[in-house]
Amino acid sequence: MPVLGLLGLPWSGVTSTLRCLCGSSVAADAGQGVAEVRDPRLADLARVSSSQRVVAATLEVADLTRLVRGAKRGEGLGNELLAHMRTTDALLLVVRCFEDDQVAHPEGRVDPVDDAETVELELVFADQAVVERRLLRLAKTAKSGDAAAIAERELLERLAEALEQGRPARSFDESLPESLDLLTAKPALYVANVDESGNAEGVGRLREFGAQRGIETIALDAKLEAEIAELDSDDRQAFLDDLGIARPALDLVSLAAYAALDLIPFFTSGEKETRAWTIRRGQSAQEAAGKIHTDIARGFIRAEVIECAKLVEAGGEAEAKRRGWLRVEGRDYVVKDGDVLNVRFNV
Repeated sequence: MPVLGLLGLPWSGVTSTLRCLCGSSVAADAGQGVAEVRDPRLADLARVSSSQRVVAATLEVADLTRLVRGAKRGEGLGNELLAHMRTTDALLLVVRCFEDDQVAHPEGRVDPVDDAETVELELVFADQAVVERRLLRLAKTAKSGDAAAIAERELLERLAEALEQGRPARSFDESLPESLDLLTAKPALYVANVDESGNAEGVGRLREFGAQRGIETIALDAKLEAEIAELDSDDRQAFLDDLGIARPALDLVSLAAYAALDLIPFFTSGEKETRAWTIRRGQSAQEAAGKIHTDIARGFIRAEVIECAKLVEAGGEAEAKRRGWLRVEGRDYVVKDGDVLNVRFNV
């Protein structure tokens, strides 16, 4: 299961964001939980298939505790925190956009862009240390004339220069060794933690800052959304209706995080169950079958494929077939976002 790391400065709302994403699945002592990827297509599929239950795709979310200035030098929990961050697949960077006299800001003011810059610079500093250590290890091999070592050294020297300029690794336009596992190369998403005022000006500045770095920003009232997440489905909908909210913002966060990881869902749907399965964009039908069960991938014969929207429009599989919307695809077919698959296999 992909792992999202929640990170922010003290009093930014990281814990509230964890609670609203994961609801009752949060393990209080461990600071982690499981977030559903609330894809609205699932309910439509379940309706046309008369499914007995619906199973959403999930993401693991971990509270990485608070980042402080100087984390890269090992202050406080710095080294432990940075090591934990490297085990995640993407970072959700929680930025305070709310005013509250009862909740002190570590810098004595609320400035979303300055906070985002602080977090980014600490991550850049951490990556600089990784690159410097790698260059030291390469030095001896490169001196011996090893062509691969020389090429990597030159690449890392260019990367080190970019990091020195404060540029995150994700903005570097050359392919980097995966073994570097740089923090600023990980997919990231800004969560602008607002209050009921919305702080449109602060969120707008953060959104512009993030856009310049290829990072999406989603505004979220974490305190309110955490309360919504703890309600049962009927009460939740009534509460949303009373507030005039069409859809909880946390749904947008989970979907955006899913997209940032370059993940897509495909669906299986029938009377017993409608379920979303997670694959990497570009994976084949046989690889998708393996997500359901390894035996299905091993004995793969063919996949019957219907686009989710087409199946819903038809009102069911029989009518979709009658309209010619069901396709038969082989093992190398590249599965698309929202495909509904029925895999035929023999083992």
